[in-house]
Amino acid sequence: MRTQVGIVGAGPAGLLLAQLLHRAGIDSVVLEARSRSHIEGRIRAGLLEQGSVDTLVEAGVGARLMREGLAHDGLDLRFDGRSHRIDLHALTGRRVTIYGQQEAVKDMVAARLETGRPLHFEVEDVALHDIATDHPQITWSQDGVTREVHCDVIAGCDGFHGPSRAAMPPDILRVYERVYPFAWLGILAEAPPVSPELIYARHADGFALATMRSSQLSRLYLQCASDEDPALWPDARLWEALRTRLGAVNEGNILQKGVTAMRSFVAEPMRHGRLFLAGDAAHIVPPTGAKGMNLAVADVRVLAAALTGFFHRGETALMDRYSEICLKRIWKVQRFSWWMTALLHRFSDADPFEHRVQVAELDYLVHSEAARTALAEQYVGLPYDI
Repeated sequence: MRTQVGIVGAGPAGLLLAQLLHRAGIDSVVLEARSRSHIEGRIRAGLLEQGSVDTLVEAGVGARLMREGLAHDGLDLRFDGRSHRIDLHALTGRRVTIYGQQEAVKDMVAARLETGRPLHFEVEDVALHDIATDHPQITWSQDGVTREVHCDVIAGCDGFHGPSRAAMPPDILRVYERVYPFAWLGILAEAPPVSPELIYARHADGFALATMRSSQLSRLYLQCASDEDPALWPDARLWEALRTRLGAVNEGNILQKGVTAMRSFVAEPMRHGRLFLAGDAAHIVPPTGAKGMNLAVADVRVLAAALTGFFHRGETALMDRYSEICLKRIWKVQRFSWWMTALLHRFSDADPFEHRVQVAELDYLVHSEAARTALAEQYVGLPYDI
C-alpha cells in the first residue's frame, strides 16, 4: 500500500487524527490491534473539556455528543462530611461534558468507515521501519499474510504498550514516571447518579468519586490498594464503602468492576524523524483530573495542523515544534493531575500533620475565589496553543 500518513492505533487519538486529515484532503491508513467490538465496548474516560467537545464538533463527529452528552457547569468537593460546589461556568464561562470515551470511539469509527478509507482491525506483529528517513514503512500481519504500507509520516497513537514509542531510538528518549501507591476500584452500575454533577470526596478511609455515563448509569470509584483483588469486594461491601465516603449512593446492578492503576508518565521527545507520538503512547496521567482523552485531543489538534501545513504547503516549522508545543501543555496537565491526586487521596505513610495540611488546603480552596478559579480554569481545560 501507499498512503500519506500511517496511523498506528484506533483509539481516540488515531481515529480523530484520521478524521481531521480526511477533512483536510490528506490520505491515511489506520491499524488497530484489537477488534472493533473491543474498542467500542471498552469503558474508559468519560469527561470532555470544552475544547475537546468543540474539536469533535469541528471534526464532524460531534452530532450525537451534542444530543446525548451531559453538560456540567460545576463539581462538588466533599471533605469532613460536607460538600462544597465549585461553579466552573461562573468562574470560567466554560463547562465540561460527560460522554463516554467508547461512545466517541463509536462515532469516529462510523465516520471513518463512511469515508471508505482503510481501517484494519485485529492486526498483529506491527513494526515501524526507516522512521528517520523521508520514506518510513509499517509492516503487520493479518489473516496469516504479511502486509506493508509506505507512507510519508507515521503517527504513533497506539497507547502505552504499543510498538510506536519502542521504535524511538533509546538514546534520545527520556522517560519521566511516577507510580502511585494506590489504585481505584471502579464499578459501572445500573443506577441513577446520586448527584447531577461529579463528587470528589476525601475521606479518612480514602478517596471516592461519583460520576456517571448517562442519567441511568453511575460510574463510581474507591481508592484501594495498588494490587487490590476485586473479588475481595463483594457488592455489599462496595456499596457500604461508597456510602461511607460519599455520604449517599443510589444502588443498582453492577455491570462492570475493575481496578485502575495510578501512574504519571511522560516520554520526551514526541517526534523522531517522520514518527510522531500522540496520546497515551507519549503520556499517561492519573485519572483524578480527568485529562487522559483530553490530552490526546490536544496532541492531535497540533499534529493535524502540522501535517496539513506540510502536505498542502510544504511547511515544516510546526512539525519541528510539535513536541515542544505538546509537552508544554502536557506538563501543566501532569502538574494539575498530580496536585488533585495528592490533595484528595490517603497516603499510607502520611502522618497526622500531612492529614491536617490536606484538610487546610481543601478548606482554603473552597473559600477562596482565586483558588477556585485556578482549579476551574485547569479542570475545564487550558486554552489551546494551536
